[in-house]
Amino acid sequence: MTYPGAAFPQARPRRLRRTPALRRLVEETRIAPADLILPMFVKEGLTEPRPIDSLPGVVQHSRESLRKAAVEAVRAGVGGLMLFGVPVGRDELGSAGCDPEGVLNVAIRDVVAEVGDATVVMSDLCLDEFTSHGHCGVLAADGGVDNDATLAHYGEIAVAQAAAGAHVLGPSGMMDGQVAAVRRALDAAGFADVSILAYAAKYASAFYGPFRDAVESPLQGDRRTYQQDPANVREALREVALDVAEGADLVMVKPALPYLDVVAAVRQAVDLPVAAYQVSGEYAMIEAAAGKGWLDRDRAILETLTSIRRAGAQNVLTYWAVEAATLLRHRY
Repeated sequence: MTYPGAAFPQARPRRLRRTPALRRLVEETRIAPADLILPMFVKEGLTEPRPIDSLPGVVQHSRESLRKAAVEAVRAGVGGLMLFGVPVGRDELGSAGCDPEGVLNVAIRDVVAEVGDATVVMSDLCLDEFTSHGHCGVLAADGGVDNDATLAHYGEIAVAQAAAGAHVLGPSGMMDGQVAAVRRALDAAGFADVSILAYAAKYASAFYGPFRDAVESPLQGDRRTYQQDPANVREALREVALDVAEGADLVMVKPALPYLDVVAAVRQAVDLPVAAYQVSGEYAMIEAAAGKGWLDRDRAILETLTSIRRAGAQNVLTYWAVEAATLLRHRY
C-alpha cells in the first residue's frame, strides 16, 4: 500500500494522534473553565427554581437558588456570570430596569454579596426584559424604536447596575451610540472602573427562541431594524470599530456557531478581548439531538466550544459553562 509522502517516511502526522497523551501534548486550541461565562436568569417572586422547557437543564432562578448556583459556578472555576432579570410587571419604558429594587439590580447585589470578586459579575443592559412590548428600546409614535431616547434610559440602567455592584455591563440593544452613552453615564456617576462588554455584532437571528421563553418576552414582530442582517460581515466590523472607539473594554459576537467567520474577522480587527455567545438555540439543538440519542452530548459540547475558541473568541457565554468546566477538568 502506498500513500502520499511514502517516499518521505518522516511525514506521518498520525504519529502524534496515537495516544490521548500525545494528542493533548500537541493540541493547538484549549479551553479553560475561566474562559467560560454562565448566563443566568432570575425571576421576580419565585420561591424555587422553575425549569425552562425549551432549555433543558436551565432554570429561572429564585433569589436563593441564584446565590447557590453562583457559588457552584465559582467552585467550578467559571470565569464570569451574566445575569438577566425577569420582572413580574412591565411597562412601555421598561422602568424596572433602573429601579434599585428591580429584580435584576437586586440579583446583582445578591450575587456580589455571595461571591464578591471570586468571579466576574456581569449584567445584561437592555430594555427588552422590562418593556411591555418586548423591544430593546423606547418606542416612537410610529411604533419604531427611538434610538436617542433609548440611550438616555440605557444610561440610567447602567448607573443602577453599577451601583448594585456589577463588575461588567453588557449593553445588548444594538442602538447606535450605546457604548458611548453608557460610558458617559458611568463616568459621570463615579463608576469609571466598571467595564463594558459591548454586544458589538448582534445578529437578527432565528436562534433566540428559547431565550425569549426564558425571559417571558412579550415581543411581537422582530428586531431587524436594529439587530444586524445575517448576510453582513463588513457591517459587523464597522459596528465593532464604533464600539471600540466609544470606549468598549470587550466586544462580543452573537450568536456564535453560525457566525464563526465573523468571530474570526473581529479577532483579526481588534486588540481587545473578543467574546462570543453560544445562544439558546444552539444549546437547545444539541440538547434535543442528544436526547434522541443522535449524537454524543459531552463530545458535542466540548467540540462546539472548541470551535468557537478556535475561531478567536477568548471568552464564550454558554449555558453549559459549569458542566463544561467539569468536563474540561476530567479531560486534562
